[in-house]
Amino acid sequence: MRLISSPRRPSVKRGTRHTRRRLGAVTEQVPIPEAKVALSTASVYPENTAAAFEIAGSLGYDGVEVMVWTDPVSQDLDTLRRLSDEHEVPVLAVHAPCLLITQRVWGTDPWRKLLRTNDAAKRLGAATVVVHPPFRWQRGYARDFVSGVRRIGQETDVRFAVENMYPWRYRDREMLAYAPGWDPTQEDFPHFTLDLSHTATARVDALSMADRMGDRLAHVHIADGNGSGKDEHLVPGRGGQPCGALLERLAATGYRGHVVVEVNTRRAVSAAARRADLAEALAFTRLHLATAAPSPPLPDGADPR
Repeated sequence: MRLISSPRRPSVKRGTRHTRRRLGAVTEQVPIPEAKVALSTASVYPENTAAAFEIAGSLGYDGVEVMVWTDPVSQDLDTLRRLSDEHEVPVLAVHAPCLLITQRVWGTDPWRKLLRTNDAAKRLGAATVVVHPPFRWQRGYARDFVSGVRRIGQETDVRFAVENMYPWRYRDREMLAYAPGWDPTQEDFPHFTLDLSHTATARVDALSMADRMGDRLAHVHIADGNGSGKDEHLVPGRGGQPCGALLERLAATGYRGHVVVEVNTRRAVSAAARRADLAEALAFTRLHLATAAPSPPLPDGADPR
């Protein structure tokens, strides 16, 4: 377990092991669990994948989750490995190209895409592949999705973590766009990804969903939302989701997966403002992960300041 110190706006530079929380004349050391906090490369859009590695390294993230999408760099494993080495930022997870805008990335066969993502994760040293449930119109893929994901999971050391989604809404109408459904806890998947922007959009209780996932919760996308029909991906703490409560629960229960900041910074007025948002998200995540962990006793004779 690492020790950090945490002022009101804590330093999050890479390699920092202690910051300080001022309590009058006393400085409290706060332990933080070993759950690593990564940056989704999608969080820097409209900047590119290469920029995400640089930003993650400069802000002190523990790694990145690579969103495989239309940016050619996100599809180029040699370039990704070079960026990882250059910025000393490991790739902790790979998000399969299963979005609407990535339907033709790495081909159109969804199973081949998952196998290619598995290969990418292995070559990049990533522990997890994030995958969405199929779209309803992908009938053959949807029919075999549960058994197929389980089969792939039995053939690889990489965790395939199926992500919770949401119903699509327009005004007072609701469309079920995913099959078998948008809530993966209704199926027997080995691993889950919990996304709190998606729980906001679905208007479901994130903590209850985490309970249903249980020890199969392998990956978390930390973000916020206000329950609108849009998938907002706000900086955690700026919406109505129990982001802090979830992180504290993860820490208290010894969660060993990764927590990935996946937020929308498209409206940032400048690159500096985008970095500030991502620094705030990292600070929020680390502080709440630390909150539930008991402080170790100070060594005899140690100065508490």
